[in-house]
Amino acid sequence: MRFVSARVRREDVEDIVHRAFVRLARRNAHAEIAAPGAYLRQTARNLVLDDQRLGDRQDVSRHVPLDDAEPFAYDTITHLEARDRLVRIEAAMMTLKPLTREIFLACRLDGYSYAEIAQRTGLSVRGVEKQMSRAIKKLGRHLRADD
Repeated sequence: MRFVSARVRREDVEDIVHRAFVRLARRNAHAEIAAPGAYLRQTARNLVLDDQRLGDRQDVSRHVPLDDAEPFAYDTITHLEARDRLVRIEAAMMTLKPLTREIFLACRLDGYSYAEIAQRTGLSVRGVEKQMSRAIKKLGRHLRADD
């Protein structure tokens, strides 16, 4: 707990330590670990890094509670244009193949790197790059055709 508490918020320490021990218990059932302390420390370090990456992707610090948000003037024209643009983007996204759409959204919406996407999908990084290129070209063509 001392190792983890130096790296994360106090309220997250127990959760990370618990998750590390769960991984140790699951791993230990399959194979014997020569240095369980070192394994546990590395597991905790990985969990801390995973949580930091997730926080960076979600950028929780930029979220504003609804009560603290400043009211804005409602503009009907802007609202209708935004809704129309969203409908066109959704239609363009649906023209993509499922794998291409998944890769595009993982990169652009969730903030995953090409290497992370490649690991998740089983493709090479080059394969992910090709899928992203196809998605960008197809979406661009589709959206330009609507203008």
